Amino acid sequence: MQHNRRRSSLRFRLSNSWDLYLFLIPMLAYFIIFHYAPLYGLQIAFKDFKIRKGIMDSPWASPWYYQFERLFSTKLLRTALGNTLMLSFLQLAFGFLPPIILALMLNQVPNLKFKKFVQTVSYAPHFISVVVVVSIMFCLFSTSNGIITRLLKVFGLGPYAITSQARYFRGLYVGSDIWQNMGFSAIIYIAALSAISPELHEAAVIDGANKAQRIWHVDIPGILPTITIMLILRSGSIMSVGFQKVYLMQTSLNLSRSEIISTYVYKVGLEDGDYSFSTAVGLFNSVVNFILIVSVNAITRRLSETSLW
Repeated sequence: MQHNRRRSSLRFRLSNSWDLYLFLIPMLAYFIIFHYAPLYGLQIAFKDFKIRKGIMDSPWASPWYYQFERLFSTKLLRTALGNTLMLSFLQLAFGFLPPIILALMLNQVPNLKFKKFVQTVSYAPHFISVVVVVSIMFCLFSTSNGIITRLLKVFGLGPYAITSQARYFRGLYVGSDIWQNMGFSAIIYIAALSAISPELHEAAVIDGANKAQRIWHVDIPGILPTITIMLILRSGSIMSVGFQKVYLMQTSLNLSRSEIISTYVYKVGLEDGDYSFSTAVGLFNSVVNFILIVSVNAITRRLSETSLW
């Protein structure tokens, strides 16, 4: 009886809102085609994959964990894993707070036109192509005619081959990432701040709180659930440093710092044709990300009672 009620309720919702459900089809198709269908190919991580034989007819590796055994014994992969973790932690350490600070500052700006101008200027770099961003960096830090290189020469410094030396790679990557994404990421926190009741600020003003105290006692607690959710999502992508930007910035001189898991998988899988090994590396990467997001979600749920599920 209850099952029939549920079916009739579902049919009622579909018949009354069928046009709204149609909007779900492109999104569902995207996830099915690009996220769920490729899971079929994960089995080649446990096979000796041959393109001519295909996935089904390729023989199973002996032993079945052979590719993973290679994975943990490869010195270059350990370097790539270390570089990936270091870049991710640097992005998290230096890139997580600036959007929050920017949102808190903009929330205190009374001039609406100036506030919109700063928002536009700050999130516009997000829409610049990664190729263009890397090209800008190479132009700014060029040893021959780069603007920053010339400024350093004025103070008797340099010239330094900043774009090619390994010790500058992480600073360039993280710094350009903050510049490109800080304003766009702040939009989420600005939206969360706008949802805070003005009555809380009015009560704080009556109690004699200044702006700094209102930010600390009203704004930050108000957006803390949003900060927690964003932190969980960021922790789930620690092993997924962007391939395109790193690959464009990569040179033979900075390879010791710029070789990450995604570039290593690209070189092994597409350039060397070792598809089974590259799939095993990618599977390992995804499993670690999954474990991290589940762990951080469980920790935040215990500490703050805010979580994704």
